[in-house]
Amino acid sequence: MSRKLLLGIIVVLLVTNVATLLMSTTGRQGETLEDNPTELDIDTKKPVASIGEEDITYEEWMVALRQNHGEKQLKNLIDRTVIEKLAADNNFSVSEKVMDRELALLTSMQGVMTKEETEKMEEMWRKDIEYRYQLEFLLTEDISISENELRSYYTNYQNQYNFTEAIQFSHILVEDKETADKVKKELDNGASFSLLAQEYSIDEDTKDAGGYFGYYTTNSQFLPNGYEDQALEMEEFSYSEPFLTDQGYAIMYLHRSMPEITFTYEELKPYIKSELALESSELSLDAAPLWEKFDIDWIYAE
Repeated sequence: MSRKLLLGIIVVLLVTNVATLLMSTTGRQGETLEDNPTELDIDTKKPVASIGEEDITYEEWMVALRQNHGEKQLKNLIDRTVIEKLAADNNFSVSEKVMDRELALLTSMQGVMTKEETEKMEEMWRKDIEYRYQLEFLLTEDISISENELRSYYTNYQNQYNFTEAIQFSHILVEDKETADKVKKELDNGASFSLLAQEYSIDEDTKDAGGYFGYYTTNSQFLPNGYEDQALEMEEFSYSEPFLTDQGYAIMYLHRSMPEITFTYEELKPYIKSELALESSELSLDAAPLWEKFDIDWIYAE
């Protein structure tokens, strides 16, 4: 993975985490924040913290947030509005294939998430990925890169843009079919897969982690025999019937299954152009230079 691509992923993760913190404090007075299931329900009329007999009020918390993060967050909102408008004017959107590749990379860096958590994170990631690519395009649209340079870069680095098919899974490994059927029955009755793995699994490497095996590409030599074929028959966020393996009987829980993604030169050309132009110009990934295209007035203007 290139340094540029890795930095892009890190930026998306950081922006997502900061945005989650800040947006969770923007509810109107007297309301609870119920729109996002990952956010706390906050009664703005009650203290947000108590230290002994001393309370910290919601208003004090908001003032501190505005003082420490207000300018940065407002700039972020302006940046995103500017980029959204300019991208629409220039008819530039991020292809679904590129979006899927970025989402796959980000997802593969996470641990176990529920279906609901995954959907919420992907919704936030999509916005950040789209913003980053649109910003790169708009900052570099007037910079020329030769066709030879673009093709040469694609030839040398095309594999870094591809994504190899991968699965994320947990398993419960037991010695015999009788035990496997017993575990399956408990799962069918609503028992926790993770807790059952801790109780029954004979795989000492994964049982304490609730049977979690991790992410593996389907061509990995470390993927147990039969697991890829089993995953192909499963839906995400579901568990399998017991099946025979080299070490015993297993029940597999498929968290995520992500297909292979590859690109042609033409599919990547606009993105490579923006990347090379950004590197050659030594521009920072900041929307501020694009503000001049609009009449912007904000409270932090000098």
